[in-house]
Order: sequence, then structure tokens, then C-alpha cells
Amino acid sequence: MGALPVFRWRLAPDGYATRRQLRARGLRPGGQEVAAQLKRPRRRRPPLVAYLYRVDLAKPVRPMTPARRAALDRANAARRLCPQCRRDAGYVIPASLGTCVSCAYPDPSPVLRSA
Repeated sequence: MGALPVFRWRLAPDGYATRRQLRARGLRPGGQEVAAQLKRPRRRRPPLVAYLYRVDLAKPVRPMTPARRAALDRANAARRLCPQCRRDAGYVIPASLGTCVSCAYPDPSPVLRSA
């Protein structure tokens, strides 16, 4: 594998695009290898790197079929289901907690104070 051409931030020639830029045009890389890199220097940190693909080799995005839509809906529903209480949390369960917020931080029983 040869060395990739490296361009500075905002100086890439026409004909190259990132994945997001391809997607905005209704395209996908389509199995092609990374064609170039884009580097943005930063102070006191390593540079930001973006991978570029050739637009002329990109393929159109595959259409969403009813079966793919159903599979995506099932996967998103599974991310909302709490494994502990088995209820739909109404939001995507944070991976850091692993359960819904109610199960992760249960309310302590109210303490009755005598006056």
C-alpha cells in the first residue's frame, strides 16, 4: 500500500469528499479504499484527521426497504428496553449505566420525621 496524499484543512482538491459529504450528495464509498487524508493542526494536541474518498468512484446509497426499516425499528426499540425492569424507558438507555435511570438511581424511601 502506497502513502496517502495528505492535504491541509480546507485545501483538498475537487473530486474528494468525506463520508458525510458523500452522504449529503446521496452517495457512499462503495468499498473503495481511502484515497487521501485531510489534516487540521491543533495546538498542544495531535492533528484532526479526516479520510477522503474519490467522488467519481462512489456509488449511490442503497434505498431503505421495508425489511431494513423494520429491522432498524426493532434495534432502536431494543436500545430503549431496560434489562433490569423490562420496561420501555422512553429514551435510549445510556451504555454507561446499562439500565434506565430509575433502576440505576432508585429513590430512597421517604424518611418520615417526627415533629
